[in-house]
Amino acid sequence: MIIFLAALAGINPSLYEAAEVDGAGRWKQTMYITIPSLIPIAIVITTLALGNVLNANFDQVFNLYSPLIYQQGDIIDTFVYREGLLSGQFSFATAVNLFKSMISLILIVISYRLAYRFAGYRIF
Repeated sequence: MIIFLAALAGINPSLYEAAEVDGAGRWKQTMYITIPSLIPIAIVITTLALGNVLNANFDQVFNLYSPLIYQQGDIIDTFVYREGLLSGQFSFATAVNLFKSMISLILIVISYRLAYRFAGYRIF
């Protein structure tokens, strides 16, 4: 939310003044100045947030975790912890976590390509 406030503060006030001189009301200023100025920031935030889709707050789940709820409460991070540190299968746990990272990377690349295709915006 603070990022959006910073983006709003970065919009040139002369754009609003020119729109007001041209007879645009608040709604038109919002539709044609504010929202188009916020689209690049929204694309960056969405792209970066997609990288964390598979993260599910390991600390909260782990604190409430017990062998009775392995079937229902198991997430990728607790599975990696259980297999890697408790069972000693470090290579398998690393492979599972690497697979999770690759899925996150694929989601980020897809989001980046869609942003370029539909909004014409590139991050890098």
